[in-house]
Amino acid sequence: MDADGLVHELHEGLLETALLDAHTHLVGGKLGARGLHDILLYHMAISELYAAGCPSGARLTQYPGWPSTEEAHARLREAIPYLPVVRNTAISWGVRIALGDLYGWDEPVTADNWERLDALVRERADDRTWQREVMRRAGIERFCTELARRGDGADDDILAYSLEWAFFTRTQWGEYDTALYELERCWGKTPDSPMPIGSGARPPTERTIRSVDDVHQAVEHYVQAMPVDRILSMATHISTDIDFAPVSESRMAAALERRPHAGVAERDVYASYVNETFLAWLEQVHGDRVLFQFSFGAEPLPFETGSRLTQRSIGQLAEMVARHPGLRFQCFLASRHANQALCTLCRELPNLSLAGYWWHNFFPSAIRQVMEERLDMLPLNRQVGFFSDAYCVEWAYAKAALVRRMLAQVLAQKVAQGQYTQDQALAIARAILYDCPRETLRM
Repeated sequence: MDADGLVHELHEGLLETALLDAHTHLVGGKLGARGLHDILLYHMAISELYAAGCPSGARLTQYPGWPSTEEAHARLREAIPYLPVVRNTAISWGVRIALGDLYGWDEPVTADNWERLDALVRERADDRTWQREVMRRAGIERFCTELARRGDGADDDILAYSLEWAFFTRTQWGEYDTALYELERCWGKTPDSPMPIGSGARPPTERTIRSVDDVHQAVEHYVQAMPVDRILSMATHISTDIDFAPVSESRMAAALERRPHAGVAERDVYASYVNETFLAWLEQVHGDRVLFQFSFGAEPLPFETGSRLTQRSIGQLAEMVARHPGLRFQCFLASRHANQALCTLCRELPNLSLAGYWWHNFFPSAIRQVMEERLDMLPLNRQVGFFSDAYCVEWAYAKAALVRRMLAQVLAQKVAQGQYTQDQALAIARAILYDCPRETLRM
């Protein structure tokens, strides 16, 4: 069999392989695109259009709000002239897959026809039967999404939940006390949504952290308030800009006194102390009941992020995971060059696993590299082969289609070189696409 025939046969087999989507931002009861903007102006697509010269680089109104028809249409009109110069990208390929396979649309989107296409998408926005049909066509059996996006529970039969509440170890553009502010937002509260990306605002909090005792009380409240009976995981971000190290109480107390004039040094102290306090509490109270998922390798720019990750951060991550053997950690990696290093950590840290291809890694050449390295280096139960990070089922469909295509190519190469048989290749695919997320997330 020639190489193309082998790829085709494996791809056909992968179409019969069920997926579990380990991380999304789907909204219960409203799984589908609300209009063309949800497909064409997905945040990764906005970045490309902005790079091409489109005036707007910010996301549209974010959940719990929704873009008005006026906002969505204004942004579509603004973006459409730039579509021809991004037609080469992988994200544009994903747009074409979603529109072609799901809406039968096979022509370029232009100023003359976009309103007709938008009407097609809006017609199905609240059709829950259609949303389930998209899921069936994608071959996805279950999604994990944010608990705050559960809605009234209308889709509990297909949604599992993750807690995204506060990001103690994420940096924000021009901020140095983010860890404290994020903790203050949660102190005495019940879980809700995290601060929107690029919001640029800090609403006042009801409580203020002024002492080390305050930190411990706020962290204890956070851990005790975690609804562990309703979540499989929590999700956060670990910034490469932060210098993580164990911090004494006296050093933390001194840094708190300097909060009005905090800089990089204080930021690192706050984040390190809060994070270690939190992980210690989480390990003690909830043990391995909740998977600690974190993104790694994407840092803030004015609208979105860029891919950056230092070797220092990789070493500090290893120390962090090793200090808490009673917790299970899972990494969403956005740094292509760091994948091999993270694989070596997983080989020596039994409580660390890797998942999918996050943000700046979700491009065909990067996906293939990540797949090949992980298949060569890691056990099958330490790598989750897919998550979409999608905000609507149309993008979950498109990303599932792209991942299956890339995996077919990687597996075909390994079959051709004698590493796997075809049957073994498909069994391995099921292990990383279905069995591993079922076991590690307990989906």
